[in-house]
Amino acid sequence: MLEKLFYTEASLLLTLLRLVLGLVILPHGLQKLAGMFGGYGYSATLDFFKSEGIPYAVGFLVIVAESFGALGLILGLFTRISSFGIGLTMIGAAIYVRKNGFFMNWFNQQAGEGFEYHILAIGIAVILMVAGGGSFAADSWIANKIQSN
Repeated sequence: MLEKLFYTEASLLLTLLRLVLGLVILPHGLQKLAGMFGGYGYSATLDFFKSEGIPYAVGFLVIVAESFGALGLILGLFTRISSFGIGLTMIGAAIYVRKNGFFMNWFNQQAGEGFEYHILAIGIAVILMVAGGGSFAADSWIANKIQSN
């Protein structure tokens, strides 16, 4: 079972997808966790989620997925689990912003951002859940250790 969790092919394409998703999601997580990049930090983020009817437990999981899950992707550590958390978070975010339509709000002509970005992130997350983290992933090192024991 553990071998399947950590196994990944030595693919540079998977590595690229893993790094892109992790590096794009991490700043969002750091906004929510630590108030970096113009964010409001942990408590204010949870309070905002609560004001929108989102339970604290779900808000906590969003913060964990976007911060620690993104770090996991960058390192290639627990790639499948990290991708799953980020994918679920993006599904929730897409549902939350669906009233704004599909497109990003490039020209300030709608109430907020659309969900096209979320669909891209979900697609990348699904690929990583199925295929693993690719070359230079910590998961690969762990899989090799499991196989040698």
